[in-house]
Amino acid sequence: MLDYAQARRLMVDCQLRTFDVTDIALLDAFDAVPRERFMPADRQDFAYIDQPQAVGTEDGETRFMPAPMVLARLIQALALKPGNRVLEVGTGLGYGAALLRRLGVEVVALESLPGLATAARERLAEGGLGAGATVEVGPLEKGAPDHAPYDAILINGQVEQRPQTLLEQLADGGRLACVQGQGRPAKATLWVRSGDAFGSRPLFDANLPSLRAFAVEPGFAF
Repeated sequence: MLDYAQARRLMVDCQLRTFDVTDIALLDAFDAVPRERFMPADRQDFAYIDQPQAVGTEDGETRFMPAPMVLARLIQALALKPGNRVLEVGTGLGYGAALLRRLGVEVVALESLPGLATAARERLAEGGLGAGATVEVGPLEKGAPDHAPYDAILINGQVEQRPQTLLEQLADGGRLACVQGQGRPAKATLWVRSGDAFGSRPLFDANLPSLRAFAVEPGFAF
C-alpha cells in the first residue's frame, strides 16, 4: 500500500521546491492537506503524480485537478494574506479550496457540475480539511457575484479567452491567476485590477486541460 504521507513529502521536496515554490506557508499547506482524499477512490494512488488528474465527469465534461507544481505556482502568485476573500473556479472535489483554507483565507469554491460540488462539500467537511469553505454551484464563467468583491481568484483549468466577468468581480488591487491560451504552450498568467483597468503578465509556460466555460467560440478572434 502506498505511503501517502511519504508521497506527499516527496511531492513538496521534489516537485514544488524545485519549481520555484518558496512560500513556506504554501509548502506547509501542500504537506498537510492529503491530496489523495480529493481523488476518486480508485485513483488515489495517482494523486501525487506531477500531471493533471481527472476527478470526475458529468454531462460529458471532465474536471481535472491541476498538477501540484502548476497549482502551487498559481497560488503563490496570488500573494495571499490571511483573511483575504478568494474565489476558486472549477473546484472539482475541493482540493484547491482545502489548500486555500489552510492558508487562512475565506474561500468561495465554484463548481458547475452539481455532483462534484456535493462531493466537494463532503470531502471538505471530513476531518475539517476545508472547514469554512463555501461551495457554490453555477456557471464557471459567471463567477459568484453574490460573494464579490474578491481579493483573489484562482481558476483551476486552462482558459482560452480573457475571463472578463471574473475580472470584474475583483476588488481594486485584486489578482486573478490562471493558465491562459489555446493549445501548447499556454502561459500561467497573473491579472491585476487597478480601478477600472486590468493588466496582465505571463508567469511561466504551462498547460492544463481546458475549461469548456472559457473556450473560444468558432470564428471568435482576440
